[in-house]
Amino acid sequence: QVQLVESGGGLVQPGGSLRLSCAASGNIGSINNMAWYRQAPGKQRELVAEITSGGSTRYTASVKERFTISRDNAKNTVYLQMNSLKPEDTAVYYCNADVRRKIFTVDVNYWGQGTQVTVSS
Repeated sequence: QVQLVESGGGLVQPGGSLRLSCAASGNIGSINNMAWYRQAPGKQRELVAEITSGGSTRYTASVKERFTISRDNAKNTVYLQMNSLKPEDTAVYYCNADVRRKIFTVDVNYWGQGTQVTVSS
């Protein structure tokens, strides 16, 4: 009954920018941490960026100062602004969130379906 819906993926040229969005909907009481992961062909899924409910952020070293994660709590949405994109950023990007459903006392982790980001000339 909780769903993460992603948008904003696509094809961009090296050096370009892309903004991913992920909106959570359903039986939501509150959302704690939200994060973006990515998985390239033949590689394991890795954490790209995460943001706490209070706005504290963390990034993997390869994207720091190029990517920015943010959230709009009123919209239950997390964003990933990606600038100066490189071919190495090509991957399927997944949204992830710890959601506390209404009435529940613990968080449950949810994944989005993934959105393809391709950086190529």
